[in-house]
Amino acid sequence: MTTDRPASDARRARVVFMGTPDFAVPSLDALVAAGHDVICVYTQPARPAGRGQKLQPTPVAARAEALGIPVRTPVKLRDPADQAAFAALDADVAVVAAYGLILPQAVLDAPVRGCVNVHASLLPRWRGAAPIHRALLAGDTETGVTIMAMEAGLDTGAMLATCRVPIGPQTTAQQLHDQLAADGAALLARTLPAVLDGTAVAVPQPEDGVTYARKLEKAEGRIDWTADAAAIDRLVRAFTPWPGASFTLGDETLRLVEARPAAQPAPAGTPPGTLLDDGRTVACGDGRALTLIRAQRAGRKPMTIDDLARGFPDLAPGRRLG
Repeated sequence: MTTDRPASDARRARVVFMGTPDFAVPSLDALVAAGHDVICVYTQPARPAGRGQKLQPTPVAARAEALGIPVRTPVKLRDPADQAAFAALDADVAVVAAYGLILPQAVLDAPVRGCVNVHASLLPRWRGAAPIHRALLAGDTETGVTIMAMEAGLDTGAMLATCRVPIGPQTTAQQLHDQLAADGAALLARTLPAVLDGTAVAVPQPEDGVTYARKLEKAEGRIDWTADAAAIDRLVRAFTPWPGASFTLGDETLRLVEARPAAQPAPAGTPPGTLLDDGRTVACGDGRALTLIRAQRAGRKPMTIDDLARGFPDLAPGRRLG
């Protein structure tokens, strides 16, 4: 924070917003709704998407353009020219939400009040790229949002504010994403005035309880039926809609979109992955079973297991899922 200019009125500050996916859009909207002057938005470059592989702007870029806010899309921020252009914005604060680029020290130091981050976990648990999904996979019963003062380390900065969100037995990644995005935006709006007037209390993260939410890999979505039913259920809830929880039946790979641990155990000695008598329930590695609710064939829309079975005779009792 190397500037002699005092920060603007906390009620209307010069803000640079840095974010990329849908998760970040509510935070951008919250800044605008609070009356701040969002002078520029930084986001990832447009990338090919869809069947035609046309370049698609990020959700944050699309929202910023609709709001009439200038958008910048540097590939990296290591170039001194990009850093100088950022500093020339003369911002009071930068707000970061799932941006996807590491901020060099020169960028962190440029705004009067530094850079704050809207992070989708209760730090220090789940630092890193995929906190929502990792919390679900681990069976956490609670998560939340942390507003953090950014520093050079990976999500290691001091905490300015937190809010907590319960994770229920049927909570999905999409539901949790939407809840945390909304709660994070509201928490940001409540916290930013204290950041701008210098009264925010920064609490260092505890050294105990640090975990890292590494980036999701598509291969992790392959269902291992020797795992316990609860773990497979969490995998399905965490990996839907992306990258998807998949299994094979015969020569075909399908996505399991929705499932629930069955009330009754699998018959003793049933090999994991076996479809049980109703053809809708699968034996798992812990002796329990998983009820299939919705699945998706390649190139088709998700459908109920009953609808799927009508046109897919392989989905029958005694068959083995891979």
